[in-house]
Amino acid sequence: MSAETITAGQADDIARNAETMPRSRREALDNVVIDDMDMLGIALLAGPANVIMQLAVPAVGYGVYESTVHSGNLFKNPTKRTRTTLTYLAVAAMGSPEVRKAYRQAVNKSHAYVRSSEASPVKYNAFDPKLQLWVAACLYRGWEDMQRIYGDPAKITEEAYQQGAVMGTTLQMPRDLWPATRADFEEYWQSTLAEVEIDDTIREHLMAIIQLDFTYKPIRLLGRWYSETMTIGFLPPEFQQKMRVSQTPAQRRFFAAHNAIARQLIKILPKPLREFPFNLLLADLDWRRRTGRPLV
Repeated sequence: MSAETITAGQADDIARNAETMPRSRREALDNVVIDDMDMLGIALLAGPANVIMQLAVPAVGYGVYESTVHSGNLFKNPTKRTRTTLTYLAVAAMGSPEVRKAYRQAVNKSHAYVRSSEASPVKYNAFDPKLQLWVAACLYRGWEDMQRIYGDPAKITEEAYQQGAVMGTTLQMPRDLWPATRADFEEYWQSTLAEVEIDDTIREHLMAIIQLDFTYKPIRLLGRWYSETMTIGFLPPEFQQKMRVSQTPAQRRFFAAHNAIARQLIKILPKPLREFPFNLLLADLDWRRRTGRPLV
C-alpha cells in the first residue's frame, strides 16, 4: 500500500496500529522524567542545519521530499510546518505524559501517509523505528551542539544523554534501540555517517531551505545571507562536504562574533526567556487541546 492509495479511514487504522507497544512500556516511556535537558530557544537558529542532517539519510530525505501530507510541507505551509516540528521538541523534552501521548497520536495520523510508492527511489516508512532513531539522534546531537555553543557544556552528561532517548521514544522508537551509552551513540553516529548520501534531488531541496525559498520574497531577499551563514555554520563538516557548501571568510567571522554575543546575552536571561518559544508552543498546544483544534 503506497501513500497514494491510502484513504483517510485506512490512515486512522494505521495510526492506531502504531500504538501497538505494550501499554505498560508505553506508559513508562511517556512518564519518563526529563530534568537534565535544558532547552534553549536560540536552538531555532540551528533548525535548518538539523533538518539537513536528518534528511541526509536517503530514506528520511525522500520520505519528506515525496510526502503527500501537503499541510505539513514546509514550502506549502511554512508556518505550520515550523510550529509542529518545534512543538514536537517541546513536547518530548518538556511535556507531561498526557501531552506526549496526545501529540504522538496526532503525529501518527500524519505519518500514516508517509510511505514509499513503487516509483520511490528508496523504500521508507515514517513508522520505521530505525529511521526514527536517526532523526532522534540528530535532534539530540543538535541539543549537545547548542549547549557547547550557547549554554553550559557541563550539562552534556551521561544522564542527559539517557534522557535524550525521549526524542525517539515519544514516537515509536523502542527504548532499547537508543545506543546504550554516549560512547555507543558516537559509534552509531559515525557508522551512520558512512551511509549518508545526498543526491542532486535532495540537495536541491535542502539548498532551497537554506536560501529561504519557502518564505515571502522580502524575507528571502533580506534574510538569505544570514540564513546561509547560520545554517552552514551549524552544519558539521561531514554534512558540509555532502552538501558541497562552505562559509566565506566574512561569514565565518560573523558566525563567531554572533555566537559570542548571543552566548553572553543568554547567560543573563531569565529561564522563561531562555526557553522561549518552546514554552509558548506548549501553551499553544494546551490551548489547542482545550478548544478542540488540530494539534498538528
